[in-house]
Amino acid sequence: MAEDNRNIISAQPGDLASGAEELSDSEYGSRPYAWYVVFVLLLIYVLAYVDRQVLALLVEPIKRDLDISDTEMSLLLGFAFAFFYTLVGLPMGRLADRSNRRNIIIAGVTIWSVATALCGLARNYTQLFLSRMGIGLGEACLNPAVVPLLSDYFPKRRLGRAIGVYMLGISIGGGLANIVGGNFLDELSTEALRNLPLIGAIRPWQAVLLILGLTGIVVVPLLLTIREPSRKGRIERDALGAVVSLPLSVIFSHLKSFRWAYVALFAPLVASATMSFGIGYWIPAFFQRSFGISTVEAGEYLVAFGLVSMVVGAISVVAGGFLVDYLATRYRDGHLRALGIGLALITPGFGLFALMPSPTLAIVALLPALVGNGILQASGVTALMGVVPTQMKSQIAALNFFIINLIGAALGPTIIALITDGIFGNEESLRYSIAIVAFFIGSLGLALLFNGRSPYRQLQELD
Repeated sequence: MAEDNRNIISAQPGDLASGAEELSDSEYGSRPYAWYVVFVLLLIYVLAYVDRQVLALLVEPIKRDLDISDTEMSLLLGFAFAFFYTLVGLPMGRLADRSNRRNIIIAGVTIWSVATALCGLARNYTQLFLSRMGIGLGEACLNPAVVPLLSDYFPKRRLGRAIGVYMLGISIGGGLANIVGGNFLDELSTEALRNLPLIGAIRPWQAVLLILGLTGIVVVPLLLTIREPSRKGRIERDALGAVVSLPLSVIFSHLKSFRWAYVALFAPLVASATMSFGIGYWIPAFFQRSFGISTVEAGEYLVAFGLVSMVVGAISVVAGGFLVDYLATRYRDGHLRALGIGLALITPGFGLFALMPSPTLAIVALLPALVGNGILQASGVTALMGVVPTQMKSQIAALNFFIINLIGAALGPTIIALITDGIFGNEESLRYSIAIVAFFIGSLGLALLFNGRSPYRQLQELD
């Protein structure tokens, strides 16, 4: 478009603050339909998280069939998924700030579902690694589009509840993966081959991945029932009414001006992701290695853990949504207080569970972590959407997920594996690697959160 066809107003960071007056409920449209959108996106997020998490249940058979080490397996769990997830997330956020977010979500679901099916068809480590990267590529389209989309369906005072329900996908998806995988862990661990028409002989763990991928493709049409909402807040448009992309210099200037406020927001989420992904991916192997129990018994404990994590996690996410909305109405730094509460629960929960003398006590010790994780899931992106300028929402949300997944999903599993392989040199010492990572990263996250309280309040004053 020629420059003379545009009428772009120059924007300074302070000018684009999210401080516009709260819109009336009627300007957000039908509340029942808005909640319908939440539940459709929740279903999609459940599938995304099952596709992401299920590989953790297949660690032992994949290691056996592909003859790989813990470190190589950790690269499948973390780096392979997170590479494209982090690389594509930032440009995807920029695209979502000016394009149809519903269509971006559809494209993402299609890509990661096909990639999951290809994981089931993989015959060697390289093929599985590349297919796992495809899952990350597809899922990179999801949250940078979903979170700002929901913020245009709900006013700020109810956004925490909506985000909380959407984030149930993590608890439900992770719980279902453990419940189903635990029930069939013994069968999934066998070397028996299954012959499928047009495909040939595959292992049980490959069949699971193939089925999951096909399931995702089947639900894609449901997303066509979602409408792209009008964007709320101050938006810069050109003479033809199209949304203008803000110069990256404006976004960088804003982030630089409030860098410690954003560090305070990102740090507890990075710590949570490192524990949830880094430690969470190793929980099935932890049960199998730490207590001298059979595969069948380990599967039974995984089912119990899946049920507990799904129920407690779901309740905590919803409660966390109400908590963050409540604290935000009483304190200027209410969002940070919610994040601090969550991190203060998750750190000892994950740290102590790994040191328990029995699998039952390990599950009990995880209860505070599940509660804290639910609070963080609900409050994290809610806190971001409460202070980020309207026209930067997708891009800063993408930056948030970029940092979280670069450290949490990409490095978390590998850090634990490197400590186990490189320092202890013994697979059975996995529990100590988990405890070290949990206490260190949790303490660091709390320190950075408290350090950023004053800058965060300054950012809130723009509201």
